[in-house]
Amino acid sequence: MNSRHLALAFRFAAREMRAGLAGFLIFIACIALGVAAIGGVNSVAQAITLGVSNQGQTLLGGDMRFELNQRETTPQEAAFLSEHGEVTHTAGIRSMVRLEDGSDQTLVEAKAVDAAYPLYGAVETTLDDPIAAQIEERDGIFGAVAPDILFQRLGLAIGDRVVLGDQVFELRAELLTEPDAISDGFGLAPRLMVSIDGLRASGLLQEGSLVEHGYKIRMPLGTSQDEIEAVQAEAGERFPEAGWSIRSRTNAAPSLSSNIERFSQFLTLVGLTALVVGGVGVANAVRAYLDAKRGVIATFKSLGASGALVFSIYLIQILIIAGVGIAIGLVLAAIMPFAASAMLANVLPIPSEGGIYPGALALAALFGLMVTLAFAVLPLGRARDVPATALFRELGLEGRGMPRAVYVISAAAIAVMLAVLAVGFSGDRRIATIFVGATIFAFLVLRVVGSLVQTLARRSPRVSSTALRLALGNVHRPGALTPSVVLSLGLGLTLLVTLALIDGNLRRQISGNLPEQAPNFFFVDIQANEVEDFAALVEAEAPEGKLIRVPMLRGRVMAINDVDVREIEVPPEGAWVLRGDRGITYARNAPENSTLSEGTWWPEDYAGEPLVSFAAEEGGEIGLKLGDTITVNVLGRNVTARIANFRQVEWESMGINFVMVFSPNTFAGAPHSWLATLADDTATNSDEARILNAITRNFPSVTSVRVKDALDIVNQIVAQLAVAIRAAAGVALVASVLVLSGALAAGNRARVHDAVVLKTLGATRRTLITAFSLEYTIIGLATAVFALFAGGVAAWFVITRIMGLPSAFLPEVAVSTIVIALVLTVGFGLVGTWRVLGHKAAPILREL
Repeated sequence: MNSRHLALAFRFAAREMRAGLAGFLIFIACIALGVAAIGGVNSVAQAITLGVSNQGQTLLGGDMRFELNQRETTPQEAAFLSEHGEVTHTAGIRSMVRLEDGSDQTLVEAKAVDAAYPLYGAVETTLDDPIAAQIEERDGIFGAVAPDILFQRLGLAIGDRVVLGDQVFELRAELLTEPDAISDGFGLAPRLMVSIDGLRASGLLQEGSLVEHGYKIRMPLGTSQDEIEAVQAEAGERFPEAGWSIRSRTNAAPSLSSNIERFSQFLTLVGLTALVVGGVGVANAVRAYLDAKRGVIATFKSLGASGALVFSIYLIQILIIAGVGIAIGLVLAAIMPFAASAMLANVLPIPSEGGIYPGALALAALFGLMVTLAFAVLPLGRARDVPATALFRELGLEGRGMPRAVYVISAAAIAVMLAVLAVGFSGDRRIATIFVGATIFAFLVLRVVGSLVQTLARRSPRVSSTALRLALGNVHRPGALTPSVVLSLGLGLTLLVTLALIDGNLRRQISGNLPEQAPNFFFVDIQANEVEDFAALVEAEAPEGKLIRVPMLRGRVMAINDVDVREIEVPPEGAWVLRGDRGITYARNAPENSTLSEGTWWPEDYAGEPLVSFAAEEGGEIGLKLGDTITVNVLGRNVTARIANFRQVEWESMGINFVMVFSPNTFAGAPHSWLATLADDTATNSDEARILNAITRNFPSVTSVRVKDALDIVNQIVAQLAVAIRAAAGVALVASVLVLSGALAAGNRARVHDAVVLKTLGATRRTLITAFSLEYTIIGLATAVFALFAGGVAAWFVITRIMGLPSAFLPEVAVSTIVIALVLTVGFGLVGTWRVLGHKAAPILREL
């Protein structure tokens, strides 16, 4: 089309737009909702990522952080760190803190700091004194600060005293914030901040204890990232067996950044699903609008307008209206980071900076535009080819078949581009591909389901009920709502069922099945010289219980087949094994809760080269095979072992499990502590409290974790995630509801004619309401059945194949899905029907 025709199309489009946006409110709402979801989620994720990056020094606690497990630096290592700037030493250990009289105790995450802490930022407490002054020793008593939750849990007040290990500490202030908390990772218990000297006095810093030592360096002002990387490389060259984990200010919280990225990708895909669902609403709105404009289109064609000109006029109008929806969505998306910056501060200790993020908004706008075009091209193309005589004669645009091939190909090409963009902008392209593929498959299957429902209605035997006969006729008649309603509501309900089943199964595993299999307690940091006395005490306190104890060390995988793990590309699902320190053990016999799947176990008196048994699933994800070698750094020494076998590990049992189990000769003479579990089906809450009290009093250095308390914390985390996931699913469901109401509204004109003709032929209002109710019930039930099946399959795949957990179908989810489907279809349908039945017959009959 030349510029003259384009200008003419713009002029006619502008004139028709003077009538306003009537009939396009749902169109605009669908586009705005999807764009806001995609743009908002990505903007918030970028805000958090930027906040972490900009505050890297504060969040890390320095320009560089060197982390060691179970040991402190050697004099040579300490001298090396001091060469590059001011150093602060922190030590973290999970232990029990108890009241002075021993009447109560609880688990804490103890963090010991020196006088130089913090190098960046500030520790905020209810006192104005420096943190070093608040936790220093006074009259033989060390100070401590803790958050309010610890005071509440033990019924304490400022000035009260608690016992950590063998040392008494005075609680001198309430801990409000600590600048580097996020880099220390997630904790299962309240913080207790003390001094390094205080922790040493407690007796908890013993050889082999599970203590995490952090050494943070404040480098000279102006130190570049290249210089930091040079120091990291030098550390590797000078101390190749140090086994320390090194982070810099640009990588202050890698786990948080990774989780935020994954979660934002997931929510983006859900938002895209909502936008695709909204695309059905776009198609309905465009079709209804063109149907209402058939007289105008006929006039254009009668006066000599070409089909291309007609197509251009209405495409311009659709794009203008879509632009309004996209603009509204972008405004909402731009506001989200500012709202999140206030909300997230109260939920997680992470920075979030408000701002406008053009990249995130541009991506959302692009998705909105492409969805509009993908769903608008076909109805526009169909209207382009309908002759003027047919437009004047017929009621609408239905029944005209597919438009010419160029429009079909264009719509398909845009849809493919949309899928490619969704996968291309995702960090985990495998998951994105599965998600997009599942959405496309569900879209196609729902079209088949809609056609199948119409076919069954058409071929159903003749029934005596007039209302049911009318309902079945309405389901399959030309221009019926069935395809649109099944498609729009089906996608939203399928996503809702999938997420509800995943959430329900997770909760069931955590709070249902697992406690029946799980031990009552985990005991950590049992010293080698105390393990027999500890076992004797447990046997006396819980004679019916079963105590399992194993040696426990911490190790970091350094190399596989002599190749540095940093140079190995590992799939995301297996990368966690090679990231950070792992708990490891040695054993003469295979663990109880695992079975050999490949290879053989070593003899009890084995004394050859070091061997290791690897978890089969994790080994497969990394790409290991029998005979491969694994180099692990333990206590500053690299140990290389050959893989002798693979084990199927029952992680869900919550018993003692390790990815790597070594032959006993591997760590001969290495200092280590012990890990134990106690399982007692007969123990009551009071029994568990008594056991916990006895162990804490007699073995103050042993950390006791009550499994029920840990499960409660995990449940809270799952609940918080579930809120976000349900909100995302809610966005898709809202889009479905909008499309549903739009589809019903688009069909109202035909319903008015049907109702008037039927009333003229003697049908009562009651008969018509019953017929319409039965029609909506049939469509709603068909949609719900599909959603239950498709959502059940999707949830099963995620739970069993990705999470590796047993899956169960939850009846309450099925019932709620059917109820939601019927309420939405029947409810919205009857609201529109009631208005339809109120029209007077004469004006309608005159138009026929």
